[in-house]
Amino acid sequence: EVQLVESGGGLVQAGGSLRLSCATSGFTLDEYIVGWFRQAPGKEREGVSYISSSDGRIYYKDFVKGRFTISSDNGKKTVYLQMNSVNPEDTAIYYCKAATSRARWWAPTYGYWGQGTQVTVSS
Repeated sequence: EVQLVESGGGLVQAGGSLRLSCATSGFTLDEYIVGWFRQAPGKEREGVSYISSSDGRIYYKDFVKGRFTISSDNGKKTVYLQMNSVNPEDTAIYYCKAATSRARWWAPTYGYWGQGTQVTVSS
C-alpha cells in the first residue's frame, strides 16, 4: 500500500527557512515521480516541485526557483523540500504527491496524496 506522510510544516517569519519531509512507503523512489503541491486559502492547488529519482530530473515552479530545493534520500525513502527566503505568499497547505509518470503527477485524479502539512509565513 502506498503511503505518504508529510511533516515539517509550521509558522515561520518572512525571510526564514523551513524543511518539509515526505516519508514514503509501499514503493521505491525510483519507481515514482514524487513532489509537492500547495493550496492557499481560496486558491486552486498548484504544483510546486517534483523529483524523478530514476533519471534525476527536477522541476520547479517559477515562483520558487532559487528559493526552494527538492531532494530525495532513497535509503530513508523520503523526499524533502527545503524552503528558504519564504514570504507570506508561500502560506498554504503543502501536499506530497507520488505518481508513476510526469503526466500523472500533474493530473489531479491520478497518483497518491499525503494528508498535507500547513505552512504559515508571517510578515
